[in-house]
Amino acid sequence: MKAKNCLIFGGSGQIGRNLIRKLTKNNYKVTVVTRNIHQKSYIIKTQANAGYIDIVEAKIFDEKKIRELFKRSEVCINLIGILFEEKRGNTFNNIHSTFPSLLAKLSKEYNLKHFIHLSALGINEAKDSNYAKSKLQGENNILKNFPLATILRPSVVYSVDDNFTTNFMTLLNRLPFFPLYYNGNTKFQPIHCSDLTDIIYHVISKNIYSKIIECVGPEVLTLKEIIRKLLNSIGKKRFLLPLPLPIAEASARFFEIMPKPLLTRDQLRLLKYDNIPSEKYKTNSDIGLPSIRYFDEEVRKYSYMWRVGGQFSTEKYNSNDNSKSN
Repeated sequence: MKAKNCLIFGGSGQIGRNLIRKLTKNNYKVTVVTRNIHQKSYIIKTQANAGYIDIVEAKIFDEKKIRELFKRSEVCINLIGILFEEKRGNTFNNIHSTFPSLLAKLSKEYNLKHFIHLSALGINEAKDSNYAKSKLQGENNILKNFPLATILRPSVVYSVDDNFTTNFMTLLNRLPFFPLYYNGNTKFQPIHCSDLTDIIYHVISKNIYSKIIECVGPEVLTLKEIIRKLLNSIGKKRFLLPLPLPIAEASARFFEIMPKPLLTRDQLRLLKYDNIPSEKYKTNSDIGLPSIRYFDEEVRKYSYMWRVGGQFSTEKYNSNDNSKSN
């Protein structure tokens, strides 16, 4: 059977690496576009056997070079996104709105079979967030330029390679207390990276064109419950300290000074809104692929790195609450 050609933007991240492995194992050839081939290629090229992966260095707005890649592709997948704005053009508008619009136009021009775009859950409600507004505008641009596109809206994505559970466990390991924003009541439905890549492959292989699909894990957890589960996984006890909004905003303003801020004011605004299905669109269960990986079980596979003794830890997991709330 002739291998199909997939063009991936954002292939060096946790989702991209998992997706490359999934696609190439199923006889798809993958072209991955990266801005810095010297920095990223050593990670990307190890994700597939020789002959199944091609790495191309290009700036995302180098339309002439990108256009050449579309000529030999059947599927385009955009995984690029940012959580905070930087200089040098890395703005929410450029990354989440303008760039996806360009990909959608090229997908239509070259008659691609599929264009899959990774967006985010809960962006309809978060009208005071620049992140959410740029994501929503990007979706509108895509569907206007290429109506057959499929947009995936995942809740928080986690795995051993994430910047979510790993950062939290690092902070919980070092801090005597942990701040809770909005009392930790924000709801999430975290989805494991492997479940999400299974959904992307299912959409491609089954030729599903559902426009917008909300991608969620099998359980709803509040932020406080997530923190408690992480504490249990690493065998720590910490005070969970609810922060008044003015103090939370002041701390976010301070963090924004850092090159990679732990929290921004825009992210703080996002935390006001639950990150669960809206019931306005189909979910991954509706298209026949419910998530099968549970948060506790998956996190325990790699949380030993934050436990005393590491992989040789003799501590046993327990169901007791390892946190105290003020």
